[in-house]
Amino acid sequence: MTSQVSSEAGEALVGEQRSAAPTAPRHGDEKEVRRLDRVIIRFAGDSGDGMQLTGDRFTSETASFGNDLSTLPNFPAEIRAPAGTLPGVSSFQLHFADHDILTPGDAPNVLVAMNPAALKANIGDVPRGGEVIVNTDEFAKRAMAKVGYDTSPLEDGSLDGYRVHPVPLTTLTIEALKDFGLSRKEAERSKNMFALGLLSWMYHRPTEGTESFLRQKFASRPQIAEANVAAFRAGWNFGETTEDFAVSYEVAPATQAFPAGTYRNISGNLALSYGLIAASRQADLPLYLGSYPITPASDILHELSRHKNFGVRTFQAEDEIAGIGAALGAAFGGSLAVTTTSGPGVALKSETIGLAVSLELPLLIVDIQRGGPSTGLPTKTEQADLLQAMYGRNGEAPVPVVAPRTPADCFDAAIEAARIALAYRTPVFLLSDGYLANGSEPWRIPDIDELPDLRVQFATGPNHRLADGTDVFWPYKRDPQTLARPWAVPGTPGLEHRIGGIEKQDGTGNISYDPANHDLMVRTRQAKTDGITVPDLTVDDPDGAKTLVLGWGSTYGPITAAVRRIRREQGAIAQAHLRHLNPFPKNLGEILHRYDTVIIPEMNLGQLATLIRARYLIDARSHTQVNGMPFKAEQLASALKEAIDE
Repeated sequence: MTSQVSSEAGEALVGEQRSAAPTAPRHGDEKEVRRLDRVIIRFAGDSGDGMQLTGDRFTSETASFGNDLSTLPNFPAEIRAPAGTLPGVSSFQLHFADHDILTPGDAPNVLVAMNPAALKANIGDVPRGGEVIVNTDEFAKRAMAKVGYDTSPLEDGSLDGYRVHPVPLTTLTIEALKDFGLSRKEAERSKNMFALGLLSWMYHRPTEGTESFLRQKFASRPQIAEANVAAFRAGWNFGETTEDFAVSYEVAPATQAFPAGTYRNISGNLALSYGLIAASRQADLPLYLGSYPITPASDILHELSRHKNFGVRTFQAEDEIAGIGAALGAAFGGSLAVTTTSGPGVALKSETIGLAVSLELPLLIVDIQRGGPSTGLPTKTEQADLLQAMYGRNGEAPVPVVAPRTPADCFDAAIEAARIALAYRTPVFLLSDGYLANGSEPWRIPDIDELPDLRVQFATGPNHRLADGTDVFWPYKRDPQTLARPWAVPGTPGLEHRIGGIEKQDGTGNISYDPANHDLMVRTRQAKTDGITVPDLTVDDPDGAKTLVLGWGSTYGPITAAVRRIRREQGAIAQAHLRHLNPFPKNLGEILHRYDTVIIPEMNLGQLATLIRARYLIDARSHTQVNGMPFKAEQLASALKEAIDE
C-alpha cells in the first residue's frame, strides 16, 4: 500500500514510550483514548499460528496510516517445529511512531502470547509495566509442562509486574464463527485474525485494507475468507466492548519524518528485487537470475520470477554451482546477470566467482548473510561473510563489495552494485543479511529520472591495429579510465575470442604462462578494483567529538539510534557508515586518523575491524555480537558511552 507524505525530514527522539493527555472518545465510545509517540508490539505464537501474517497485516495498515516503522520477523528454521515447544515459537516485532525511527525496538511495550511457549520465550524481553495479552485457552497443564511451567504463570504471581490481559482467544474465535459451519480446527485457525482485530482496535489501525486482503487471499474459498473477516471484526468489537481494555491508544502519522513523496512499506529482499529490475531497465539489458533456493535469499528468486514482463528471466538450478554457472553464461551473452545465495552457497560458488574475475564479466553475487558456520542459523542474522567476500577465492581475485544499510536502502545498493559491475566489467558482491532481508520500513518510490543511466556500449568491431596494418579485436584491450575490457556479445561478426579460466595474455586474450604477463594481469585486475570510483565517506560529527563509531551494513539503525541517545545526554560522538567495503572510500584513512578512538560494532568477531587495522594501522576497537539477532540500541549506547568516558 502507498501513502502520500508531504513534510521535511526530522530528527527523532529515541526514548521510552510516552503518552500525552487523553483525547476525546471516538464514535461515541466512552473509553479513554491516550496519545503515544511510539509503540513496540510483538506477536508471538506457535509457528503454525500465523504470527508472520498477523504482523505483516498490522504493518501494512500502519504504513498506510503514515507512521514510520521498522519490523523484526523472527521464526524457526524448521518448516514445522514441534507444536507448543520453545524451538517452534515464531514472533513478529513492529516498532511504529509519529517520528523518524531506525530500529524495530529493543523491548516490546505489548506482547501478544498465543500459548505458554510464546510467553516463556518472550516475557524476558518485556519491561516491567508492559502489557501482556495471553490466550488463556492454550494454558492447559500439558502445554505448560511441555515448556517447563510447573504452575500456571497466570496464577502463580510471576506476571504481577506486568499489565496482563487474559483473553480466551480460541474460545471467542470459535464462538464468533459458529454460524459458518466450520470444524473446530478450521475455526481455531482464525484466532490470529481475532488477535489482529483486537490490536487494531487498541491502536486505531485502519481495517479496510486487511478485510480486502483476506477476501483476496481466500478468493477461491469465500467461506474461509468471510470467516477470517468475521474473526477480525470480532476481535475489534471485543476490544471496544470488554471492560478489561479500558484504554485505547493513538499514534499520529509521522508527518515530519519523511521528505515529500509517495511511500510504501517494503522489505529488504523486495527492495533489492526492485533495485535489480530498475538497474536492468536503466542499463537497457535483460535481467537474468541463476539461483538455487536458500534461506534467507529465496524471496528474491520468488519475486523476480513474477516479472517476466520486464524482461526478467529466472532459472532455479539444481545446485549453487549450476546457478552461478548459468548466470555467468548469461553475462557472457550480454545480460545483467545475478546469482543469489547465503553464506554456504557463496562457498560453493567461489570457483565460478574466480572465473568471473578472470573473464572480467559483470556479475552480481547477492549474499543474504545468516548465522554460520555450515548450515548454522538459517533464519537468524549475522555479518560474518565479509572476509569470505573479500578473500574467499584461490589466487589474487579482487571483487568489489557493496552493503546496504536499511531494508529500503537495498534498492539503491542493488543499483550501485550494478553500476560498478557494468562500468568496470567485474563481479560485485552485494552483502545484505537476514535482518534487512526480512525487516521492513517505509520506502519513497523514486521517479525514473532520479535513477542513474547505466547503459553500456557493447563492442561492435575491431579495436586494435597490428603492426602490419591489420585491424583485429583484442578482448583484453582496456579502457584507460576504468581498465574495463570490451564486452563482446557472442555471435558478433569478427569478435570471436577465447574464454576460460587459464590466464590470458594482456590485450590478445590468448592463453599465457609467461611469468611477467601473469604478474601484469594480477596487478591490473587489482588496480581496476582499487580504481573504482565511489563517493567519499561522510561523517556526522556536530560536536567535534574525539570518538568515532564506524559501521557497515545493517548495524546502521542500532548505531544511529545509540548515537542519538548519547547526544541527547550531551555526549559527543561522531558516526560514519560504510556502503563500499572494497574499495574503501578514498578519504577513509584521513577520517580515521582524525579521531582518538574508533569503535566498530559488528555482528561477527571483528572482520571489518581486522581490515581497518591492517589497511590503516590504527587501533580500531571491536564491539561484537553473534547471537543471531541485531544489536539493541540501549546496549550499544552503553558500550559507546563507556568508550567516550575513558
